[in-house]
Amino acid sequence: MKKFAMAASGGILLGAVATTQIAGPLIAQEAANNASVYEQLDLFGDIFERIRAQYVEDVDEAALIEAAIDGMLSSLDPHSSYLSPEDAAEMRESTRGEFGGLGIEVTQEEGFVKVVSPIDGTPAAEAGIEAGDFITAVDNENLLGLTLDEAVELMRGPVGSEIIITVVREGLDQPLEVSIVRDTIKLTAVRSRVEGDTVVLRVVTFSDQTYPSLEEQLAEQVAEAGGIENVNGFVIDLRNNPGGLLNQAIAVSDAFLDAGEITSTRGRDLSDGQRWNAREGDLAEGLPIVVLINGGSASASEIVAGALQDHRRAIVVIGTNSFGKGSVQTVMPLRGDSAMRLTTARYYTPSGRSIQALGISPDIIVEQPRIDPTLEVEEEEEINRRSEADLRGSLENDSLTDDEIEQIQADRLRAEDAAALREEDYQLAYAIDILKGLSALGPNE
Repeated sequence: MKKFAMAASGGILLGAVATTQIAGPLIAQEAANNASVYEQLDLFGDIFERIRAQYVEDVDEAALIEAAIDGMLSSLDPHSSYLSPEDAAEMRESTRGEFGGLGIEVTQEEGFVKVVSPIDGTPAAEAGIEAGDFITAVDNENLLGLTLDEAVELMRGPVGSEIIITVVREGLDQPLEVSIVRDTIKLTAVRSRVEGDTVVLRVVTFSDQTYPSLEEQLAEQVAEAGGIENVNGFVIDLRNNPGGLLNQAIAVSDAFLDAGEITSTRGRDLSDGQRWNAREGDLAEGLPIVVLINGGSASASEIVAGALQDHRRAIVVIGTNSFGKGSVQTVMPLRGDSAMRLTTARYYTPSGRSIQALGISPDIIVEQPRIDPTLEVEEEEEINRRSEADLRGSLENDSLTDDEIEQIQADRLRAEDAAALREEDYQLAYAIDILKGLSALGPNE
C-alpha cells in the first residue's frame, strides 16, 4: 500500500513538473506576442504624430484615422470594411430597397473594381454593364490603388448627373467608355408574371421587402392562372441577384421547403455556428421548380439555389457559374453612427458544401446565345415554312369540332409565344420547357 501511495504521489509530482515545463514557454510566448502588439501600436502612434507634425500640408486627423481603420479591415478580405456615418446610413437605405446611384453591386479583386451584377431596371443595367466587368476609371480618373469605398464614392453623385465609366470586359480587345446618368434606385424586390402555364418569379435582390413581396406576387399570379391546378410549375429567376439579407434568403428557401436544413454558418469559434431549418408549408404546393442563376448570382441567391438543389426540390439551370461568395458579414455599430462590416463566418448548403470561390454546381448548363442583329432571315427559310394548308385546293379537316379547333389554335399561340421567348431570353424559355416536360410526364405514383 505504501509503494502504491508513493508511486501515486510521484506521478502527481511528475505531472506537475511536466505541466510547468509546457505551460511556462506558452505563457512566455503569449507575453512576447502581447509585447509585440503593443510595440506595433506604439509605432502606429509615432507615425500618426509625425504625419500630423511634419507632413507638407495640414491633415484631417479624423480622416487619417478612418483611413487607417479602413485599411486594416480591407486587408482582411474584399467584403470587410469601415463604414463612415454616411456610408452606414446609405447601407441601411439600400437594405430598405431604395438608394441613389448607378444600380450595380461591386467588389474588389486584386485592386480592381469588379461588377458582381447590374440590378434590373437601373441605369447601369440599361447602359449594358455586365456581371464580371472591371471598372478601371471614372470620368477618366484611374481607380487602381483606391479602396473600394473610395471608388464607390467617385461613382456617387447628384441624381440626374452624368458619369463616364471605363469598362474592361473579357473578350474585348479595347476598353469601353460607358455614359450613365445617375438616378434614384428603387428596387422592386420581386417581379412576377405568367408564361403559358408557368409562374415566373424574378427575385432582384434580398432586401427586407423580398419575402413579403414574393409571397404576395406568387399568390396573385396563381390566381391569374386560374388556380394552382392550372400551374405546371415555378421558375425562380435569381440571375444577376447580388444577394443581400441572410434572413430573407432563409425565408425564401423556407417558402418552398417542408422540412430539413436550409443553411448553416461556421465561424472562427465552432460554438458560434448556427443552423436554420425549414418549417412545414410549401407555397408551390409540391409543384416542380426550376432555379435560374448566372455569374452575377451571389451570396443570398446562392443560399437559396443551394438549399433547393440539395433537397432535390428544384432543378438548377446555370448559364455561367455563380459568383461564389460563401461568407457572412456582420455589421457592427461603432461610436458616432459609424459601423464596421466584418466577415464573421462561412455558410454551408444543407449537404455541407461551402461554395466560397466555387459557386453553385449546375444540374443543367444553358448558355444564353448572343444574337447578331445584322443577320437576316433567308427567303428560303420563309418558303420552307409553308404547310399543307398553304397549298391551293388543299382539303379541309372536317373531323374536328369548333371547340377542338379553338383549343388547337390556343395551343399553337402558346407555342409561338414560347418560340418568341427563346429569342428574348433563351435560358428562361429552356426552364419553362423543363417544367412542360415534367408536367407531361404526370405525377409520380
